[in-house]
Amino acid sequence: MTIKDIQEEIIDEFSMFDDWDERYQYVIDLGKTLPLAEEQYKTDENIIKGCQSRVWLHAEEKDGRVFFTADSDAILTKGIIAILIRVFSGQQPKDILDADTVFIDEIGLKEHLSPTRANGLVSMVKQIKMYALAFSAKN
Repeated sequence: MTIKDIQEEIIDEFSMFDDWDERYQYVIDLGKTLPLAEEQYKTDENIIKGCQSRVWLHAEEKDGRVFFTADSDAILTKGIIAILIRVFSGQQPKDILDADTVFIDEIGLKEHLSPTRANGLVSMVKQIKMYALAFSAKN
């Protein structure tokens, strides 16, 4: 699936909920589905700067695609990174770099986060794109 297809799927999922309490619960539930990150990836060098909680993000390139592994010590933040990994993991670096993240606004996520969590979300997207840029430059 393309990044756009996955984003549309997420927008559709969020539209099924009537209020933000249900959406928050859904984000938390998505975090619970995130595969456990191996301890070797929970290093200071993989911590995303700018997040209120600790968020670890690791990236590997396989066959021209970037695969992300992540974890967080906070349940809501873990759900947010789970959404981003769903969108961007397994995609080509160029597609990650070219992708917009308007879906975040469309599901209302950023406006319903505290300012520090919203900044953390921006930092997560920025780090994902930095990994894509690094892999793109390597090729």
